[in-house]
Amino acid sequence: MAKYRHDLPQRRGGIFLTDGGMETTLIFHEGCDLPHFAAFVLLDTAEGRQKLRTYYESYLAIAREYGTGFVLDSPTWRANPDWGAKLGYDAAGLRAVNMRSIVMLDEIRAQWERPDAPCVISGAIGPRGDGYKAGNMDADEAEAYHGAQIAVFAEARADMVTAFTLNSVNEAIGVARAAKAHGIPSVISFTVETDGRLASGAALRDAIETVDRATQNAPDYFMVNCAHPSHFGEVLKPGEAWIQRIHGVRANASAKSHAELDESETLDVGNPRDFGRRYRDLRQAFPAMRMLGGCCGTDHRHVAAICEACLPPPALRA
Repeated sequence: MAKYRHDLPQRRGGIFLTDGGMETTLIFHEGCDLPHFAAFVLLDTAEGRQKLRTYYESYLAIAREYGTGFVLDSPTWRANPDWGAKLGYDAAGLRAVNMRSIVMLDEIRAQWERPDAPCVISGAIGPRGDGYKAGNMDADEAEAYHGAQIAVFAEARADMVTAFTLNSVNEAIGVARAAKAHGIPSVISFTVETDGRLASGAALRDAIETVDRATQNAPDYFMVNCAHPSHFGEVLKPGEAWIQRIHGVRANASAKSHAELDESETLDVGNPRDFGRRYRDLRQAFPAMRMLGGCCGTDHRHVAAICEACLPPPALRA
C-alpha cells in the first residue's frame, strides 16, 4: 500500500524540493543517449538505473542538508503509448517500465527518508504530444489515453501522479478525472509561453479554473513548469483566489522561449544565483508555493541556490 496516498505531507505545509531538469542533465552533463528525450529507457539496464539513482541522490543530499521534504518524480514523462511506440515499447513494455520506475523510487526512499523529512513518490506523466504545442484531444479521450499509465502508478507504490508540461486544458481535465477514478491524488503542472499563456492561448487563470470546474477540484494542487519565472511572474496576482491553487514551481534555467530552446544545440543553464533569488521573490509574494525545483537546463546547483535564497542556512536551523 502506498505510504502517503491518503495524506500527502506537502499539503500540511513546509518546503518540499524536487529534482531539476532530468533529461537535460542526463544528456548534456552525463552524456546519456535519451532518444525522443525519454529518460525512462535508462530503467532497462543496471547501468541506466544507477545513473538515475545518482541523479536523484544529488538532490536528496540537498534536501537532507536543509531538512526539507522531497517529491521523487519518476523518470516516466515520455512513458505513454504514442512516445513508447516510437521507442519500440508496446503496452506490456510500458506497463513494466512504469512499474519498475516506482519500485526504484521506493528503494531510494527507503535509504533516504527521515521521520522529519518525508519523501513522496510521484508517478510522472507527460503530454501525449509535444509539450510545446497545443494538444487537440477532448477530455474523454485524454482520460482514456492517460488512464493506462495512471492505473499502473495506482497499482504500484506511488503516492500520487503529476502531469508535467501540459498545455491543453482538456488533457489536464482527462488526467485529473483518470486519477480520481483510480483513487490516486493528482497534480496538474501547466507550461506557459513567454506571455504567461498556454500554447493554445488560454490564460493560466482560465486553465486552472476550468479544470477545477470540470473536475470538482479533483487535482490536489497545480504547478507551473518548463518556463522561466520571468514568463509567468507577471500573470500571478497576489490575493486572487486561483493563485492559492498553485503550490509549486519547476522553472527553466533559461529565459529563452520554447521555440528558441528547441533550436538550441547548447544548454543554457542561466545563472543559478539569480534563479534562486527569483524563487525567493515568488515565495515572498506567494507563500503557498512550497514545492520547489527545476526543469530544463537546471541541475543540483539551481536547487541548492533555491535553498540558499529561500531557507535559513543549515547551521542556523533549530
